[in-house]
Amino acid sequence: MTISVVIPTLDEASRIVRAIESVIAPGVEVIVVDGGSRDETCRLARDAGARVLVSSRGRARQLRMGGEESSGSIVLFLHADTDLESEWQEGVRAALSDPACAGGAFAFRFAERGVRERLIERSVALRLAFFRLPYGDQALFVRRSVLEQMGGMPIVPMMEDLDLVRGIKRAGRLQLLPLTATTSSRRYADRGSVRTVLEHQVALLGWWLGWDRAAMAKRMGR
Repeated sequence: MTISVVIPTLDEASRIVRAIESVIAPGVEVIVVDGGSRDETCRLARDAGARVLVSSRGRARQLRMGGEESSGSIVLFLHADTDLESEWQEGVRAALSDPACAGGAFAFRFAERGVRERLIERSVALRLAFFRLPYGDQALFVRRSVLEQMGGMPIVPMMEDLDLVRGIKRAGRLQLLPLTATTSSRRYADRGSVRTVLEHQVALLGWWLGWDRAAMAKRMGR
């Protein structure tokens, strides 16, 4: 099973090298899909060994392009501010060695270890325990055959990660790995912890109820 890692970027010069270095390895294809960075993201990504594609801005659109241009039998979508444990390949391949498994995600952990981060980690653990709904910052991976059956990553204004999770569940079992995806808590610092958590809950409810995502994205400033 070959693996392609797709990383969407927009002005991620301070983080992209770490993300690439956490996954690049012999036999692993790393594709960075940039949405118009004005910093050194693209150059740094190439220097780190990734293939760089340029897309119009929009995370879902960037992920869609990366998935279509990749060649692996497994596609893993990684955020630019997230890195994986060194054993990540073994974990993914072990999960998908079971034909009933269609895809999965990693355990969630913040790079920063303050009280705020630990409380949010616990809320994520509850969401996973009750609903088995990982978000994109947990490095979602999927069989290419499943992604193709879905028609690729859905082009939507937001919550494309949950659309992918739903597609995985419809095709088979979703495996939650014990290995961690370690991500930055920057968006909670930038927008405020309480506001960000509430926005996530509203977005999740809206996704579940089928609300207009373009309207939700506009209200949330995305």
